[in-house]
This record gives sequence, structure tokens and C-alpha cells, in this order.
Amino acid sequence: MHSNRTLVFFCLILLGTQCLQAIETASLRISFKHLVDSKPLTLDSLRYEKNDNERYSISRLSYLISELKFETSEGTWIPVEADTAYIDAGKRIFEMDTALVPGSYRAVRFSIGLSEKVNHSDPSQYPGLHPLNPNRNQLHWTWATGYIFLALEGRFYDKEQNLNAYVYHFANDENKTVINLPLQLTHEVNSLIEIEFDIEKLLGFPNTLSFHEDGKSTHSHEGDTIAAKLRQNLPAAFQINNIQQTVTEVAESMAKPIDLPIKYTPYPFKMSRRFPRPEFPTDNPLIEERIALGETLFFDPQLSRDKTISCASCHQSDQAFSDSRILSHGVSDNLTRRHSMPLFNLAWKKDFFWDGRVPTLREQVFHPIEDPNEMGFTKEELVARLEGDSKYSELFSAAFASGEITQETIGLALENYLLTLVSYKSKFDDAAAGKATLTDQEKRGFELFITEYEPRSGRYGADCFHCHGGALFTDHQFHNNGLPQGEDKGRSEFTLRTADDFKFSTPSLRNVSLTAPYMHDGSLETLEDVIRHYNEDIHPSDTLDPNLAKHPQTGLRLSETDQQALVAFLKTLADPQYSSD
Repeated sequence: MHSNRTLVFFCLILLGTQCLQAIETASLRISFKHLVDSKPLTLDSLRYEKNDNERYSISRLSYLISELKFETSEGTWIPVEADTAYIDAGKRIFEMDTALVPGSYRAVRFSIGLSEKVNHSDPSQYPGLHPLNPNRNQLHWTWATGYIFLALEGRFYDKEQNLNAYVYHFANDENKTVINLPLQLTHEVNSLIEIEFDIEKLLGFPNTLSFHEDGKSTHSHEGDTIAAKLRQNLPAAFQINNIQQTVTEVAESMAKPIDLPIKYTPYPFKMSRRFPRPEFPTDNPLIEERIALGETLFFDPQLSRDKTISCASCHQSDQAFSDSRILSHGVSDNLTRRHSMPLFNLAWKKDFFWDGRVPTLREQVFHPIEDPNEMGFTKEELVARLEGDSKYSELFSAAFASGEITQETIGLALENYLLTLVSYKSKFDDAAAGKATLTDQEKRGFELFITEYEPRSGRYGADCFHCHGGALFTDHQFHNNGLPQGEDKGRSEFTLRTADDFKFSTPSLRNVSLTAPYMHDGSLETLEDVIRHYNEDIHPSDTLDPNLAKHPQTGLRLSETDQQALVAFLKTLADPQYSSD
């Protein structure tokens, strides 16, 4: 079940072919508007107040919709072509597009959550943009089985007026909730339906939920009162807001391959069966000729001004493409601003650098090249230098039809190579496949890793899986993880949102024993230091992640034995191909 598989992603598009809608259906768009007490939701704002005078904010609202159907005037329920959607207020994913048979309809019905069969299906089967792809929705509990149906997280002031946090994860088969809404829809060509989802009603009608009295955390275990109240409140939280006919939209075609050579060798991309399927750039298909060029560029110090620094200088292959130094050394021995991130499993990332300021690898690679403290070279100077090197004439001719050495072709080649750096082989993976056995200490560490810290339900785990869950061991999101605050404000320097202050990208925990020191500033020297930080040294702040802020100020209070078990488990995630041992 967990054996490795080979997927050949050529990312080539057959020009002129499109999926045409069946003539008996017409396009339908459903848009969800998120409200609090009938007013538009503003994330990360402590402006909301519940009936029991609890002032709170919402930092995350994401959920899954399935089994969408419409009732005809005659009472027949008609399914739509695409009946499942992922909605996320923070990522601004508000809409689902589908198709429905023209006609007159008097009601719409959908579920918050998934059927038991779908909930427990293999999550790796879904394409990159599918609403149930775990890397897209970050709502899958890999080891607890199934998906989170709805995630609601935020901050609130407790009775002592201290800023606290709540984390409501609504899940499990018995909690799938059907929503029925009356409507008057004459669907002919293209229709838009706006549905309102009021969080104040979710938390207050017909059952009032109190962070103080009911609890600030739920993972929907059997018999949980918070989950029961959420299930009972959900139907009243939705209502139809508006229905209208819309103008036909022309679907955007997928990007065509750029400068593909006449002869090329498709690259067999390999990954674990347990991994979600990645979404590759369609205009830069993985081919061996382009990868070979990218690899040569990556290890070539000619990419720096004084020919002393290559990409590999700060991303060393025997350390999972990270740097053992706190800060990397660039040209003239200048120091970088942040610790070098490891480079593997980048095919699943969409935002690069610690602050996520760059959306593609082809753009990312030029930032260190042009940074005066790193490689200190301009794009124009780099192109001129490579044009004067005879070996690159042959390599570029093999990788691109034009054979031209340009900023674009350099970026595409480096992107191609970086996308092939995949890590999926470790002792943990072998154990999951039945080819190895974890020690009792490693098993205990894994148990702590995937168990929430929720004293209300008698669970005292390490809560690691919220940010480092799934087969990739990262959610690819940005979190304030409670480090002491310094001048580096992280993601907010890019987004200019104070709500993003001190938030940084979540690195994968694969190969974590190879990538010391840790954090964006390299401030934690060992894995023991990292565990100690989360166990007892979290620094509170307004943007501290709710999954950490919900913990007591005294910390998790894990024993030394349990802390050692966590370290032992983390060491099982090392991939031998990225180690010098």
C-alpha cells in the first residue's frame, strides 16, 4: 500500500483540445460570503463579541462542501457535474464552478463534510487543483484518518482579559452535516448563486458556544460537546443571499511549453504513493536535458560576481540542501539575513523564501544571484558570462529549441532541476511500508507527534501535526511560532499586514536531523532545543498561532523522556540520499 510509485509528468499540453461541456448542462457558479453578525468577515480582527461578552477574532475559516444537488419544481433532486468544493476565507477561495441541467429549481442541498467512503479514500489520488488534494486544502488528518470538515481558529480574551486562542476542528463521519436551503432558480445558460455563511450563528444559534465554558479546542472526538453544538448550529448559519444570471466566461487555457526542443527525454518524476499529487508548471515540463543544465548551473560558482559562490555553497547536498552555519556566507564573506532553507519537495510549494514573497522557483533563483550579500551579480552580467563559456552553448541547445542563453532560459533550467529534488525515503517511510520497525521510543515519539494537547478530552500530546502533518510534514503555510521577537517581522514585510507580523514559512520536518541549526534565524542549535522551545519557551504575542496560543502559559510540560522520544522519532525522517553518512 505504501510502496513508491513512478509518475511521469511531461506536463505537455495537446494543443487545440479542450473539455467541452455537455450540451444538456449550463454553467453554474456558487459564491460563499462569510459574515459575522450579518457583517462581512474581517480576519484577524478582535472586533467580534459573543453573547456572553467574549471578544474574539477569526484567523482561519476553511471547510469542505460535497454532495451538491438541486431540487426541481417537481421534487426531483438533480446532481451537478462537480459536487465537491474547498472554501477558504484566508486564501480567498470563495467560489465553486460546476454545471447543472437547465430548469426550474426550488431548493439546494449540500453537505459540510464528506461521505464515509470519500472521507477515507486515498488522498494521493487527487490532482493538484482538486479540492480534496491535501496539499491544497491542508484539511487532511493523514494518520487520524479522514479530513477536517471545517476548521475555525482564532483568538479571544479570557476572563482575566489575557489574549488566548481557540481551535475548532470539526470532523469525523458522524459529523457530516446536510444543509438545505430554499431558492427560486430558473437556470438557463449561466447562473450565480450567492450563499451567506454567518459565523456568529455557527457559534451562537440555536446553541451558544462559549470559549470559557465549553472549551477552546476540539478535534471532534466521540461524544464531544463542542462538535455536537457545531453540528446542530451549522444548518441555521447558511442562507441564500442572491441569485442572478451571468455572462459566459471564457476559460483560460493552460500555459504552453516554452521553447521545448525538438528532441527531448521526459523525466520520470518519482515520489511516494502516500504523497499528494503535485501541480507542475505546464509551461516548463520536466525533461532531462533541461534538468542537466539546471544542475550544472546550480553547482557553478560562475553565477556569483567573483566566481566563488554557487547556489550549492549555501544549499549543500549532503545536508538536505541546507547550510550548517547560522547565516550563510556570500561574496566578500558577507552574511545573509536569514538562515538558508533546505531545498527538497519544492514541487509542492507555492510561496518561496521564509516570508513567501516569491510565487515561482524561476523567479526565486535570481534573488540570491542579485543580492549583494549573497552572489552579487546582475542578470545581464550573468547572461554575458555564460555566453562566453563554450560548454553552456551545448547545454542550452539541448534544453531549448532556440538554444539561447537568456534570463528566462536560465530561470526555467534552474526551476526544472529544483523540482526534481524529492525526499520520500526514510526509516519512517520504510516502517509505514512494513519494511522496517520503529523502536518503542520512536513509536512513542510518533504518538506524541500526532496527538493534540487537549486536557479537556484527556489528551496530552505534543500537537506537532497541526503545522507539520501529512506525508510532507509541512502545511506550507506561515505561522508565528513563538520565537522571541526581533527586527525581522517576517511575512508582514511583504504583505504589509500587521496580522502577519513574525510569521514565517513552515519547513518540512523531513530530514530535520540533517538541517541544523533551526528556525529562520538559526537561533536553535539542536533538535532538543527545538522541542524545549515548544514545550516551555513560547513567547506570547498578538499574532502567535492559535494552535500554540491555546496551550497553557506554563507550556506542554512534556517529561524529559517524552522529549527524547520526540527527538528519536524526528530522526527517523532522515533520507539517506541527503546525508553524508
